[in-house]
Amino acid sequence: MSDTVRKHKEFLFPAVATYYKEPLALVRGEGMHVWDDKGDKYLDCFGGVLTVSVGHANPAVVKAEVEQVSNLQHTTALYANKNLSDLAEKIAEITPGRLKKSFITNSGTEADDMAVMSAKIYTKRHEIVVLRHSYSGRSATAISSQGHAPWRPLPAQVAGFTHAHAPYCYRCPFGLKYPSCGIKCAEDIKELIDTTTTGEIAAFMAEPILGVGGFIVPPPGYFERAVEIARAHGGLFIADEVQTAWGRTGDKWFGIEHWDVEPDILTSAKGMANGAPIGLTVATAEIADSFRGLTFSTFGGNPVSSAAALAVIKEIEDKDLRHNAKVVGDYFRMKLEELKDKHPAIGDVRGMGLMQGIEIVKDRETKEPGPQILLQVFEETKKQRVLIGKGGLYNNVLRLGPPLIASKDNIDELIRALDIAFASVAVG
Repeated sequence: MSDTVRKHKEFLFPAVATYYKEPLALVRGEGMHVWDDKGDKYLDCFGGVLTVSVGHANPAVVKAEVEQVSNLQHTTALYANKNLSDLAEKIAEITPGRLKKSFITNSGTEADDMAVMSAKIYTKRHEIVVLRHSYSGRSATAISSQGHAPWRPLPAQVAGFTHAHAPYCYRCPFGLKYPSCGIKCAEDIKELIDTTTTGEIAAFMAEPILGVGGFIVPPPGYFERAVEIARAHGGLFIADEVQTAWGRTGDKWFGIEHWDVEPDILTSAKGMANGAPIGLTVATAEIADSFRGLTFSTFGGNPVSSAAALAVIKEIEDKDLRHNAKVVGDYFRMKLEELKDKHPAIGDVRGMGLMQGIEIVKDRETKEPGPQILLQVFEETKKQRVLIGKGGLYNNVLRLGPPLIASKDNIDELIRALDIAFASVAVG
C-alpha cells in the first residue's frame, strides 16, 4: 500500500471510498491517459466520472487557468468579472430553447438545489416529481430527491419529492416492451401526480440519461409525454445535465436535445470545466427574474473556473468534439454489441455517444444482477491498464465515459481489455 493510499484510509471519512482491491494513487494525466505513483500508465475511460471532457492536462485549458490564476484568482460574484460574464453569454447562446440567465456554483449538487428552489419560487408550488434510479448530489435536498437507496444515508430531509417510475426499458417496472408499451412509464406520471401530490406541482426534474443509476436511456417519445403531463399540472421541466452535457451524447451540446422538448431550467457541472469546480443552473429570463431577494455562492463563477469553462467550450467547438463523440460513440456501441453477442454475462448495452453502459447479469433469462461478476471484470480491466466506472442500483453496470477526444484506436484498446475481462469470469 502506497503512503498516499494509507493516509487516505487513515485520515478521510471511510465514505470516501476508492475503486479496486489495491487502490490507485494517480499523479499525472495527459490526454487519454493517467499515471499512478508506481509509474504505471492507464487508458482512462471514465474521465473522473465524465468530468475530463477534453483530455487530461489539455494545453488550452491549462493555459487559460494559469494565465487567470497568475492575474486574479478570486473575486466572488459581488464584483463583475469578464470570464463569468462571457461564460454566461456563451451559455445563453448554446443552450436549447429560451434559456438565458445563469447562476454559477461549485458543483452539480448546488446546481440542482438552485434549480429546485427556483422552480418553487417561480410557480409558488412545492412538490417536485423526480425519477427512481436518479441521483442529484449530497445536500439535504439532493438526498431527498434521488431515487437510489445506496446514496441516501438518511431518510428524506426535505418534503415534497415524489418518485416516478424510471424509463428503464431493460427492467421495465410494468413488464412491457417498447414501443407496444405506449410509454407506460411516462403515462403513469399523471396518476402519480393525481394520487401523491396536491395535483399541482412545481417541476418535473430528470436526467436525460440516468447516470449513477446505470446509464439508463429513456425511449423515444418519453420526455415529450412526461413533460406534457408535468406542464398540464402546472410544473416546469428541469433537465439535469450534470453528466450528459457539453457534447457527451454526440452531435448535440446537451443530452435533452435528442428529444423534442425544451427545458425551463437546465443544470450541469462535471465536464463543463474539465475538472475545475463549477456548477451551472440556467433558466428562462422570467424564471430567473422571479428569484427575488439575495442568494450567493462564494466560489461560484470565480475567474479561474470560468476561464476553464470558456476554454473547454472553445476546444469542443474548434475540434468538433461533439461530432467526434457521435462518430466514435457509434463505433463504440457497435463494438459493445459484438461483445454482448460473445459474452453471456452482458445482459444489456445502452447509451449515447461517449456515454455507454454494460449491464452485467448472472443469467440473461432471469436478468438476475451480477455485481460480483462486475467486480471481477473491474479488477481484470485494471490489470489490462484500463480504467472504467461502475454504478446502477444493483451495482452491476459498467459505466464507460472516455473523454470526448477518444479515438477508435482508444475504443479498440478498451474493447480488448473488456473482452479479456469477460472471458476470465464464470457465469451462472
